[in-house]
Amino acid sequence: MRLVSYLRDGALRHGVVADAEHVVELGDGDLAVLLEAHGTLRDWTPPGGPRHRLDGVRLRAPLTRPGKLLATAANYQAHVVEGGAAPLDKSALAPRLFLMPPTAVAGPGDPITLPSVSSQIDWEAELVVVVGARARDLTPDEALGVVAGYATGNDVSARSMDYGYPRDTDAAVGFFDWLAGKWPDGFCPFGPYLMTADEVPDPQDLPITLTVNGNLKQAGSTKDMIFTVAELLAFASRLMTLEPGDVLLTGTPAGVGMASGEFLADGDEVTVSIGALGELTNRMVK
Repeated sequence: MRLVSYLRDGALRHGVVADAEHVVELGDGDLAVLLEAHGTLRDWTPPGGPRHRLDGVRLRAPLTRPGKLLATAANYQAHVVEGGAAPLDKSALAPRLFLMPPTAVAGPGDPITLPSVSSQIDWEAELVVVVGARARDLTPDEALGVVAGYATGNDVSARSMDYGYPRDTDAAVGFFDWLAGKWPDGFCPFGPYLMTADEVPDPQDLPITLTVNGNLKQAGSTKDMIFTVAELLAFASRLMTLEPGDVLLTGTPAGVGMASGEFLADGDEVTVSIGALGELTNRMVK
């Protein structure tokens, strides 16, 4: 099933895509309402409801304010190497997770404002995982059982930070600048819909592409992740309780702008495609 959150008549609602032109409305609020009521959706059949034309509603992010918005750094070897580092040894490594604010969420078609604190804005195509069940201390074998579905995402990143005054250059500056570069409003667009987990039998077998103004920049596959979706979820569940509606981004393949010195500018249009999960397009604006 393809599930969507959208605005209709000025109100946020959610539904299931019936065909290329229609959505069956299921209720008020975004998909968080559905996940709270029906968890991973594995034993759930959508009821009937009023039908609306998709071109008559405005799609939003599947979850407009996730409880937790987690992301993963350095999870594809080719991306690590293009940044100038040596390949990572997984046997001596823990997943590099970090949190983003819910205000970073944007939906399909939403403009993304170029922030005043950086002139180096980059793209990162990423598979998005949405949790559907409360869980703690999962094993990798158990982890995919808590997934409600998957979506297409873009971890937009500011590669430099300029606050308008000189700062020291100790090691902490680089780390916190990198982290702060993930936080601006709209820097985590995902959608256009949530594909339920039963429609994605193997999240490690999905092609990923990203274009900027129609020009191909990234082309990879989730099979190249260092840590699989299951391993990332299991690790995260050792650190915190996962809850319905939590969102996890899983890292990006090679081809980011930082590697070539190319960054996004006003008017640039970025499109991410991941398997059958749909295309996500956003335009950068001043």
